[in-house]
Amino acid sequence: MNSGTAPRTGTGTTGHAARLERALGVVLGTGQIPLRLRAWDGSEAGPADAPILEFRSRKALRRILWSPGQLGLSRAYVAGDIDASGDIFAAFSALSSAGKFSEPGPFRPPSAAELWLLVRTAVRLGALGPNPAPPPEESRVARKGRMHSKGRDAAAISHHYDVGNDFYALVLGPSMVYSCAVWPPDGAGQSANAKPEDGLDAAQEAKLDLVCRKLGLQPGMRVLDVGCGWGSFAMHAAARYGVSVVGVTLSTEQAVLARKRAADAGLTDRVEIRVQDYRDVGDGPFDAISSIGMSEHVGRAQTPAYAAALFGLLRPGGRLLNHAISWNAGPTSPDPDSFIPRYVFPDGEMISLGEMVSALETARFEVLDVEALRRHYALTLRAWVSRLEQNWEQAVRLAGEGRARVWRLYMAASAIGFENGLTGVNQVLVRRPGGEEPPLRRTDWL
Repeated sequence: MNSGTAPRTGTGTTGHAARLERALGVVLGTGQIPLRLRAWDGSEAGPADAPILEFRSRKALRRILWSPGQLGLSRAYVAGDIDASGDIFAAFSALSSAGKFSEPGPFRPPSAAELWLLVRTAVRLGALGPNPAPPPEESRVARKGRMHSKGRDAAAISHHYDVGNDFYALVLGPSMVYSCAVWPPDGAGQSANAKPEDGLDAAQEAKLDLVCRKLGLQPGMRVLDVGCGWGSFAMHAAARYGVSVVGVTLSTEQAVLARKRAADAGLTDRVEIRVQDYRDVGDGPFDAISSIGMSEHVGRAQTPAYAAALFGLLRPGGRLLNHAISWNAGPTSPDPDSFIPRYVFPDGEMISLGEMVSALETARFEVLDVEALRRHYALTLRAWVSRLEQNWEQAVRLAGEGRARVWRLYMAASAIGFENGLTGVNQVLVRRPGGEEPPLRRTDWL
């Protein structure tokens, strides 16, 4: 995957690498960094057995000088000025555990003295200069109107999902499901040498079926799938449970492929895919609603209105399944100026599980069940990274090297976030009061 490395002219703790090690230590706010650095002159510094982070050019240091934190490092990686040689998970795990990067919430910028040390390092290494332009993959959504207006939300969704259906197919595989899979219990029916990507499709099908069972789907029901993606849940529910599904998405590319997949499966009489904002759905009530990996795009301020809107679209006794990533790091908030908001999910906001449940209860929903799937998402992301790496050359042809590097960094870093407990993912099952009573126990879906 690497596009080449600078010829090595020396190793040890001399040369440019030693100065880079001190500079990166300043950025991270730690003494010795848990990485081995390789500089563009071939020199190396740091623990001999540590993962290698390669600085391919002076521009990498210049990006960090102008944006000393996660954003500068991310821009350098996307642009190809920095690379992680070998195991990307090992390199990013080491980086995320060091100093300021181990702290939740917005990154603390360097002090004046620390910044001056960075400037001196840049001068000595000939890296001082104007701020390099951000890689073209960086989102410009923040310039497009009021946050979480319908137009700006559509632009944010387009930035993330309209990368190309063929590119997503390489990463997601035949299931075309872009949310956390549900894996079997540890060791259950698995080979000791099994790899996550080997069981991904079955795990995604298990997740889709679990949602259907939690919603209590029965033949003849009418279901709304909010943020329907490429139609996988809608098709599964229609084919396996005999329901009719209306799926809504803001991504035109997703809708085109979802309609084709439904037609190819002979499900056009039971699956309708719309390019539509959930706020514009006016043909309720529905017997059940699924929202799988969509509410992260809603935003904290809009979550109560989101819950109220779905309540109004559901018949009495009907169930809503909200499957969403949560922020698990306490009262701090994710950094809005970090890599993922800038490159992956513009305007996306993770809220805590407590905030989500509170919003649903305030909208008068009754909570039936909450299931945490944090470890499942880490496995899912590792499987996606593996598929991306196995198909790297084709991914670059389809989306460009910068975009492929964005997705590799985003999925690997996200997997580490789930493994460290910084983020979680939860399925919250609720119902609109009235109608038939819910089951006494979870046996209906377990």
